[in-house]
Amino acid sequence: MKMKKIILGMVAVLTLVTLAACGKKEASSNESWKTIEKDKKVTIGLDDTFVPMGFKDEDGKIVGFDVDLAKAVFNEYGIKADFQPIDWSMKENELENGTIDLIWNGYTVTESREKKVLFSDAYAQNEQVLVTKKDSGITKPEDMKDKVLGAQEGSSGYEAFNNQAKTLKDIVKENDATLYASFNEAMIDLENNRINGLLIDKVYADYYLKQANKLDAYNIFSVGFENENFAVGARKGDKELVEKINEAFKKLQENGKYGEISKKWFGEELSLPKE
Repeated sequence: MKMKKIILGMVAVLTLVTLAACGKKEASSNESWKTIEKDKKVTIGLDDTFVPMGFKDEDGKIVGFDVDLAKAVFNEYGIKADFQPIDWSMKENELENGTIDLIWNGYTVTESREKKVLFSDAYAQNEQVLVTKKDSGITKPEDMKDKVLGAQEGSSGYEAFNNQAKTLKDIVKENDATLYASFNEAMIDLENNRINGLLIDKVYADYYLKQANKLDAYNIFSVGFENENFAVGARKGDKELVEKINEAFKKLQENGKYGEISKKWFGEELSLPKE
């Protein structure tokens, strides 16, 4: 009888392990579109401090360019877009685990990320820049020699810092950057002189400093990295979901909704990047 209980216990454990493995496989490799279409809901992961792409306003509501664009995309299919704040450094893990259906928040296309996710067509462009205080005298990358650099953990800017332009990495203090969970925290440290320069997305820097009425107090300049494309990240198996997003992008461009959303957040009507 004792042996029978042991065998039954082992079978139960193996069954749970198998079910867990199947659940993860379903989240990571199966098509999600049919479930999303049936439930009329899609969950989008974002860093809710990344202005103006996706962030919390004064009332705690998640707003932004990407938020409006995502809502418009899924409105085409009668689907509600829910937004889930996540740890940006863990974004691909959240996607793979099935916590979210998409990564959509100024998510830059890079070679390393292409190995992990399936990207949509590009919907916006960006540039990595350095932000420094005017009174620092730092007006070009070379001025960062032996200075303290800040960057966001898990950001495309930090990836480019390590892989693209070795000259900046070679000259800053300790040949590395102080990493932050969000750009908000980094901007506070820059303002209080705990770092000398911040490697940051231009869309964030322009919007943040303009809204704070601090454009005159800071320098914003290029670091010479290649321009970036923003796209939506999905699981590798979610080809139909990505196709639906790409189709909606084209419709929104044609009917003027994309231009309307871009004007709201950037002050000018933009077009989708050319392929």
